[in-house]
Amino acid sequence: MSEAVKGQQSQQPGGNNGGIAPPAVAKQVLRKPVFVKVDQLKPGTNGHTLTVKVVRSNTVLQKGRAASAHLRQTRIAECLIGDDTGAIVFTARNEQVDMMKPNATVILRNARIDMFKGSMRLAVDKWGRVEVTEPASFTVKEDNNLSLVEYELVNVVE
Repeated sequence: MSEAVKGQQSQQPGGNNGGIAPPAVAKQVLRKPVFVKVDQLKPGTNGHTLTVKVVRSNTVLQKGRAASAHLRQTRIAECLIGDDTGAIVFTARNEQVDMMKPNATVILRNARIDMFKGSMRLAVDKWGRVEVTEPASFTVKEDNNLSLVEYELVNVVE
């Protein structure tokens, strides 16, 4: 019997694995997401879950050729998003750009705050998720744009 067949036999339920039970798989406890409002976002934080509306979306970078298989196309768009407490700039990448249409309501899961030229930007990387949901009833409070607040890094000497 070949090595591949032996390996497959021992993996099957009821196979001859020496009478040893497979190890119990620990059930991962999922916790409910805590939705935050835009005005609660602070520099250097991550793991945010928000429901926001897209106000506008501007493509700022589009490079690469979609025709060639080995070159991936890179697209980046800056979108003004917000809820009834405030607004912030969201940096959408690749597939996220297609979801960020004006007036769309999206849920951002595991979003993080990036600092760009001293101002806050919201982003969702490969560990997070952007999903379009049913339209929300709130209007975006655009006059409280957190991305217009400029922060300065101050080193504290102890």
